[in-house]
Amino acid sequence: MNDRVGRYLAEWRIATVIPHLRGKTLDVGCGNNQLILSYKNRGGSKESLGIDVYPWDGVDLVIENAGNLPFADGSFDTVCCIAALNHIPERAVFLREAKRVLCPCGRLVLTMLPPEISRIWHVLRAPWDADQHERGMKKGEVYGLSSYAMKTLLETAGFSITRVSNFMLGINKLYVAENICVKPICPPLV
Repeated sequence: MNDRVGRYLAEWRIATVIPHLRGKTLDVGCGNNQLILSYKNRGGSKESLGIDVYPWDGVDLVIENAGNLPFADGSFDTVCCIAALNHIPERAVFLREAKRVLCPCGRLVLTMLPPEISRIWHVLRAPWDADQHERGMKKGEVYGLSSYAMKTLLETAGFSITRVSNFMLGINKLYVAENICVKPICPPLV
């Protein structure tokens, strides 16, 4: 999204998401990694990373599969997937991996367009969107996800949704979810 409209919309998305990031953050499907770069420039954890399956300029680490993240359990305070969950064929597997790499009570931040708008968006933006030219849609990818699909995926993976809000004139949705954690039961004091 290197044209003026694309940059404006990317900046809008980043401004919407950054207030919900905390601590060491992993951005999955980071594209050119603008979210993590902006987060670091605004005082976010310098250990934060942007990963993708495609070798975009600026990506910190290219991975083979978002369903097999190369990080230890509990490595991140926040995992985000901004406008990219629909591009991960095994979405449920990825969300279980996100839960695994999150610290107890960590946070998941996602944005998503509904399918109808996403399909129109991809057609309208195709001449200016490098993602359409360089990578394209792969098997298992879909045009957006409905609110119901998002809720079902998140709850099935063990997340508790704490916020859903519209942005970009109500077209886009922000989802913030917490890793449901079980606090250890302390032994009684004697």
